[in-house]
Amino acid sequence: MELKELHDFVKAEDQRLRDLYPYETKKEMIMARMVKITEEVGELSEQVLKSLAFQRKEKMVDVKKEDLAEELIDVLITAFLLAEAFEVDIEAAIEQKVEKIKKRLYNQ
Repeated sequence: MELKELHDFVKAEDQRLRDLYPYETKKEMIMARMVKITEEVGELSEQVLKSLAFQRKEKMVDVKKEDLAEELIDVLITAFLLAEAFEVDIEAAIEQKVEKIKKRLYNQ
């Protein structure tokens, strides 16, 4: 999937969520999305612990590699939804950040 396709999906999901949860204010919507990111990071943390076998035995049932990938993508999509709420140009932000990292690491 190209970044543009992902961005189009996020825009559609943004509208679906706005229709499903008609927030009274933009701040309320942003806070809800931030809480959702926290939830998704918690689920990702659980999958990381499972994949490294750092969970209690009873939580180690049915551990699949696909579950970790799914939780990573949930975090990514939710972060993109938060970026959408702040009208962040994701593609430009990624390019700027990558350039900043490259300069810091490779042009010392």
